[in-house]
Amino acid sequence: MSIKLKRIYEEPAKSDGTRILVDRLWPRGISKEKAKLDHWLKELGPTNDLRKSFHSGDLSFNQFKEKYTEELNSGEQREVLEILKKIAKEEVEITLLFAAKDENENQAVILKEFL
Repeated sequence: MSIKLKRIYEEPAKSDGTRILVDRLWPRGISKEKAKLDHWLKELGPTNDLRKSFHSGDLSFNQFKEKYTEELNSGEQREVLEILKKIAKEEVEITLLFAAKDENENQAVILKEFL
């Protein structure tokens, strides 16, 4: 299994394999047709409070990572994480899609590491 990361604003490619959006909010300016998604696991995105705290600068990336990892280990996100794990086991290639401008410090990076 290979897990790649990609901004949703980049053109889809055959090499993406199964395309999974992992943002809680739908990305601005992207139509569902253009996104070419196989799955939208919005529940895997950080909670709104955590997302807002990180984007406003109240949390460093390391603090965000710690809190997001806690979220992934509990509640609603844990159940959806099991769905993602099942997809990842069944597919040769998956691409986790995200809308964040920062390609190195976002929830998809943490999620890939978590898997």
